[in-house]
Amino acid sequence: MTLSKTFRNLAKSAALVTVLAFTTSTQAQDGTILPLDAPAEPNAILLGTGGVENQPATESWFRQWGEPMVRNVTVATLTPYLPDPAKANGTAVLVAPGGGFRWLSINNEGWKIAKALNDQGVAAFVLKYRLIPTPPTLEGLKASMNRTMAAAAPSNDESTEEAPPPPRPTRNLDNQQADAEAAYAMIVSRAEEWGIDTDRIGMMGFSAGAGLTMHCTLHSETMKLAFIAPIYGGMGPVEVPENAPPLFTAIAANDFLFNGEFGLIKSWYDAGKPVEFHLYQDGGHGFGMGYPGHPTYWWFEVFTHWLDHNKYLVPSTAP
Repeated sequence: MTLSKTFRNLAKSAALVTVLAFTTSTQAQDGTILPLDAPAEPNAILLGTGGVENQPATESWFRQWGEPMVRNVTVATLTPYLPDPAKANGTAVLVAPGGGFRWLSINNEGWKIAKALNDQGVAAFVLKYRLIPTPPTLEGLKASMNRTMAAAAPSNDESTEEAPPPPRPTRNLDNQQADAEAAYAMIVSRAEEWGIDTDRIGMMGFSAGAGLTMHCTLHSETMKLAFIAPIYGGMGPVEVPENAPPLFTAIAANDFLFNGEFGLIKSWYDAGKPVEFHLYQDGGHGFGMGYPGHPTYWWFEVFTHWLDHNKYLVPSTAP
């Protein structure tokens, strides 16, 4: 599987998850999509990376499954979460929430993750990156997601060697990569102020954010990541860079993005790079910090052990 196909699978699955969420919202109160006033973000720092072309709406928020979500992000920001100085160890993580590049599950896959990292003495930085435009109304968003799923669904026509199906277009992540690179540069430039060892800056992401984490790892020429943790992202094989960092990844066996695919793990293994992989029996997609009663509830504790094993929880000796 090529990198392009990996991202196509990511987009297809994200769209399907989206539509299922909207469909379920008519059947279960918890899944109902409700408008939400924009929360205060007093510590958010503008990244100055520009806007989004052909954006029909302003940034807006909604709530689903009890979680705040943001969409139509046109101005990227970075929100620092710094640990208690008595716990700080000099390690930092850039956190990229998911949402199919159409919205951000910014609490479940961002703020909560950052606070949990702080408890381990790790500085965390939640990236609110620019998104693909969606219609102004929630009903319009629902219709848009239905169309996206229909376009992403596999064709019933059987392809032949004489007439193979045309390749699906690849996703352009230029905006998102630029946002991540600007965030990384800011962390480096303010490392002394924030108590960060610039040799210990990693990145983790969830779903689409995992795709962005991998995209930056494979393509960025300015981000020198010490480690990466794409969580429930695409699992297809990739071309591993010579300077690829250690990789930690976790996904549930019943996740749309898994489908028995181990290509990413094999790519890292074959390249001789450190890799740790956890496949959980169940947990579905988008479990964030995990839910009680599911095996995925413990993934963050396992990730913490991995950080510790790789000496990222030991206080840095850098000046």
